[in-house]
Amino acid sequence: MSEQTSREIRSTVTSDGNIEISIATVEKPTPSENDVLIKVEASPINPSDLGLLISFAADLDSLSVSGSGDATVATMKIHPGLMGAMKPRLDQSMQVGNEGGGVIVDAGANAKGLIGKTVGAAGGAMYSQYRCLPASSCLVMGDNTTSAEAASSFVNPLTALAFVETMKMENHSAIINTAAASNLGQMLVKICKDDSVPLVNIVRKSEQVKMLENLGAEYVCNTSDPDFMKDLVAVLIATGATLGFDATGGGNEGKLPGQILAAMEIAANKTAKEYSRYGSDTYKQVYIYGGLDQTPTVLNRSFGMQWGLGGWLLTPMIGRIGMERFQQMRERVAKEIKTTFASQYTQEVSFEEMLQPETIKVYSKQATGEKYLVNPHR
Repeated sequence: MSEQTSREIRSTVTSDGNIEISIATVEKPTPSENDVLIKVEASPINPSDLGLLISFAADLDSLSVSGSGDATVATMKIHPGLMGAMKPRLDQSMQVGNEGGGVIVDAGANAKGLIGKTVGAAGGAMYSQYRCLPASSCLVMGDNTTSAEAASSFVNPLTALAFVETMKMENHSAIINTAAASNLGQMLVKICKDDSVPLVNIVRKSEQVKMLENLGAEYVCNTSDPDFMKDLVAVLIATGATLGFDATGGGNEGKLPGQILAAMEIAANKTAKEYSRYGSDTYKQVYIYGGLDQTPTVLNRSFGMQWGLGGWLLTPMIGRIGMERFQQMRERVAKEIKTTFASQYTQEVSFEEMLQPETIKVYSKQATGEKYLVNPHR
């Protein structure tokens, strides 16, 4: 490869009903006066990347791969009933990758002092060997931080911190989080322990319970236990949690968000001073922030009339938090990137490897403990 070119991952939905993931060779970008050029050395495959990379409309059973090296192309069919949702991106070769870590190798006139610094960045198109971004978009790490450590410095850490900010802004006093054994969930356990925020963790396996308890989690409930609802109510009474964040969008056969609301209502009624036909007057809120479970969300409305179920995204929340507080959050991430905000990966893959069928099928499952890290220069 020429020193003046850069390789990157592209995803294209074709008008004939396929999605193609390929490797493109493009001109290496040149930074303008306020920009930096990052040699991207690590970029995670997050659930939030999959909607663009393979789309949630792809039929993985139809997956096939042709070519090798830079000519590798992974192809899969789009479910016919979902093609309508793909129209806005038909036949567009789209860059992929929300965040990553790397070293600044060049910079514009106003950012020369950053050359040689390891940074984390979330500028999109991070499945690239070289990425040009405004210097202000980069989170500068300590001198002993690696690109792999910096790679997941935005999506999960800032989401976890923003959960706590949401709790404060909406006048709640404790948090419930599902898929709590994930990298994000583990970060939230550490944050809440350090900040003295009561946290209820919901997982689906006994080994995940033990893992979180070893991290210092005080309240962990397992959806696989026959007494799950009883256990959940007990910890909600203990914590007073009335705010939940659900990564599944369904979970427990689509019932999990509704089960959380129902458990909140039961807990609230335990301390109610009088009966109301409309349920407790305690407001209960669950936000869905992910789609790990594609089954329909099922609500059995047994939780009165004081409740809310909505979507939650980090970017709009940053606007509510404000840039001053957001910058403080970023600084905390950089300071604690090896501890509170450390991420674990099961495998590091090259561009060609991330397009192989067996690899795609693993990371598309979004399974806890199977997070992949892409190395564009491998």
